[in-house]
Amino acid sequence: MTKILILLPIVGMNTLTNEEDRKMKIVEIWFDTDYIYGKDDKGTVLRQSLLWYPRLKAATDEQRKDYRIGLGGIHWRNIDEDISFESFKYDDAEPSALQKFFLTHKEINVAEFARSLGMNATLLRNYINGFKKPSAEREQAILAHIHKLGKEMVAAVF
Repeated sequence: MTKILILLPIVGMNTLTNEEDRKMKIVEIWFDTDYIYGKDDKGTVLRQSLLWYPRLKAATDEQRKDYRIGLGGIHWRNIDEDISFESFKYDDAEPSALQKFFLTHKEINVAEFARSLGMNATLLRNYINGFKKPSAEREQAILAHIHKLGKEMVAAVF
Protein backbone atom coordinates (compact mmCIF):
# COMPACT_ATOMS: atom_id res chain seq x y z
CA MET A 1 0.00 0.00 0.00
CA THR A 2 1.42 3.40 -1.01
CA LYS A 3 0.95 6.29 1.39
CA ILE A 4 0.65 9.82 0.04
CA LEU A 5 1.49 12.73 2.29
CA ILE A 6 -0.43 15.94 1.70
CA LEU A 7 0.79 19.02 3.55
CA LEU A 8 -1.54 21.98 3.86
CA PRO A 9 -0.31 25.54 4.33
CA ILE A 10 -0.51 26.89 7.86
CA VAL A 11 -3.39 29.32 8.27
CA GLY A 12 -2.08 32.85 8.57
CA MET A 13 1.26 32.19 6.89
CA ASN A 14 2.35 34.11 3.84
CA THR A 15 0.98 31.78 1.17
CA LEU A 16 1.65 32.04 -2.53
CA THR A 17 -1.01 33.11 -4.98
CA ASN A 18 0.74 32.31 -8.25
CA GLU A 19 -0.62 28.99 -9.58
CA GLU A 20 2.79 28.03 -10.99
CA ASP A 21 4.45 28.54 -7.60
CA ARG A 22 1.82 26.36 -5.90
CA LYS A 23 2.73 23.55 -8.30
CA MET A 24 6.42 23.84 -7.40
CA LYS A 25 8.17 20.59 -6.48
CA ILE A 26 11.37 20.27 -4.49
CA VAL A 27 13.39 17.39 -5.93
CA GLU A 28 16.57 17.60 -3.83
CA ILE A 29 17.40 18.93 -0.37
CA TRP A 30 20.58 19.51 1.64
CA PHE A 31 21.66 21.37 4.75
CA ASP A 32 24.38 23.53 6.19
CA THR A 33 24.56 24.79 9.76
CA ASP A 34 21.89 27.47 9.37
CA TYR A 35 19.81 26.61 6.31
CA ILE A 36 17.88 23.95 4.47
CA TYR A 37 18.32 24.20 0.71
CA GLY A 38 15.95 22.87 -1.89
CA LYS A 39 16.34 22.50 -5.63
CA ASP A 40 13.04 22.63 -7.49
CA ASP A 41 12.08 20.73 -10.62
CA LYS A 42 13.29 23.68 -12.75
CA GLY A 43 16.78 23.65 -11.20
CA THR A 44 16.28 26.75 -9.03
CA VAL A 45 18.01 26.56 -5.64
CA LEU A 46 16.04 28.05 -2.74
CA ARG A 47 16.74 28.16 0.98
CA GLN A 48 15.07 28.69 4.34
CA SER A 49 16.46 29.40 7.76
CA LEU A 50 16.50 26.41 10.11
CA LEU A 51 15.48 28.80 12.90
CA TRP A 52 11.89 28.25 11.70
CA TYR A 53 12.32 24.50 12.24
CA PRO A 54 14.01 23.91 15.63
CA ARG A 55 13.56 20.11 15.54
CA LEU A 56 15.19 19.95 12.13
CA LYS A 57 17.99 22.29 13.25
CA ALA A 58 18.69 20.04 16.26
CA ALA A 59 18.41 16.80 14.25
CA THR A 60 21.40 14.64 13.46
CA ASP A 61 22.54 14.14 9.86
CA GLU A 62 21.03 10.67 9.99
CA GLN A 63 17.64 12.03 11.14
CA ARG A 64 17.71 14.74 8.45
CA LYS A 65 18.30 12.11 5.75
CA ASP A 66 15.22 10.15 6.85
CA TYR A 67 12.54 12.14 5.00
CA ARG A 68 9.77 11.60 2.49
CA ILE A 69 8.78 13.94 -0.30
CA GLY A 70 5.01 14.10 -0.67
CA LEU A 71 2.63 15.98 -2.96
CA GLY A 72 2.92 19.25 -1.07
CA GLY A 73 6.10 19.07 0.91
CA ILE A 74 8.76 17.22 2.84
CA HIS A 75 8.09 15.16 5.97
CA TRP A 76 10.48 13.89 8.64
CA ARG A 77 8.42 11.33 10.54
CA ASN A 78 10.94 10.53 13.27
CA ILE A 79 11.31 14.16 14.35
CA ASP A 80 7.71 15.17 13.50
CA GLU A 81 8.63 18.01 11.16
CA ASP A 82 7.02 19.16 7.92
CA ILE A 83 8.01 21.78 5.36
CA SER A 84 5.71 22.72 2.52
CA PHE A 85 7.23 23.25 -0.92
CA GLU A 86 5.70 26.71 -1.17
CA SER A 87 7.36 27.84 2.08
CA PHE A 88 10.66 27.94 0.17
CA LYS A 89 9.27 30.96 -1.68
CA TYR A 90 7.73 32.86 1.25
CA ASP A 91 8.77 36.49 1.49
CA ASP A 92 9.84 35.84 5.08
CA ALA A 93 11.90 32.68 4.55
CA GLU A 94 14.66 34.49 6.48
CA PRO A 95 13.69 35.65 10.00
CA SER A 96 13.91 39.35 10.79
CA ALA A 97 16.41 40.53 13.42
CA LEU A 98 13.62 40.60 16.03
CA GLN A 99 12.54 37.08 15.12
CA LYS A 100 16.14 35.79 15.16
CA PHE A 101 16.66 37.23 18.64
CA PHE A 102 13.70 35.40 20.16
CA LEU A 103 14.15 32.23 18.10
CA THR A 104 17.76 31.92 19.28
CA HIS A 105 17.07 32.88 22.92
CA LYS A 106 14.61 30.22 24.01
CA GLU A 107 15.54 30.96 27.62
CA ILE A 108 13.39 34.11 27.41
CA ASN A 109 9.85 33.52 28.55
CA VAL A 110 7.92 35.37 25.85
CA ALA A 111 4.77 35.76 27.96
CA GLU A 112 6.68 37.29 30.87
CA PHE A 113 8.76 39.48 28.58
CA ALA A 114 5.57 40.79 26.93
CA ARG A 115 3.92 41.35 30.33
CA SER A 116 6.92 43.36 31.59
CA LEU A 117 6.75 45.45 28.41
CA GLY A 118 3.00 46.00 28.80
CA MET A 119 2.27 44.12 25.59
CA ASN A 120 -0.12 41.31 24.75
CA ALA A 121 1.85 38.02 24.75
CA THR A 122 -0.10 36.60 21.81
CA LEU A 123 0.74 39.65 19.75
CA LEU A 124 4.45 39.29 20.53
CA ARG A 125 4.31 35.59 19.61
CA ASN A 126 2.65 36.56 16.33
CA TYR A 127 5.54 38.96 15.62
CA ILE A 128 8.09 36.25 16.45
CA ASN A 129 6.35 33.60 14.32
CA GLY A 130 5.80 35.91 11.34
CA PHE A 131 2.01 36.01 11.46
CA LYS A 132 2.10 39.78 12.06
CA LYS A 133 4.70 42.48 11.46
CA PRO A 134 5.38 45.09 14.13
CA SER A 135 5.49 48.77 13.23
CA ALA A 136 8.91 50.43 13.36
CA GLU A 137 7.89 52.13 16.62
CA ARG A 138 6.77 48.85 18.20
CA GLU A 139 9.97 47.12 17.09
CA GLN A 140 12.03 49.91 18.69
CA ALA A 141 10.04 49.59 21.94
CA ILE A 142 10.76 45.86 22.03
CA LEU A 143 14.47 46.47 21.34
CA ALA A 144 14.63 49.17 24.03
CA HIS A 145 13.09 46.73 26.53
CA ILE A 146 15.63 44.04 25.59
CA HIS A 147 18.43 46.58 26.19
CA LYS A 148 16.88 47.64 29.53
CA LEU A 149 16.74 44.04 30.74
CA GLY A 150 20.29 43.44 29.49
CA LYS A 151 21.58 46.41 31.51
CA GLU A 152 19.80 45.11 34.60
CA MET A 153 21.41 41.68 34.13
CA VAL A 154 24.87 43.15 33.60
CA ALA A 155 24.48 45.23 36.77
CA ALA A 156 23.59 42.19 38.90
CA VAL A 157 25.97 41.56 41.76
CA PHE A 158 26.07 38.54 44.07
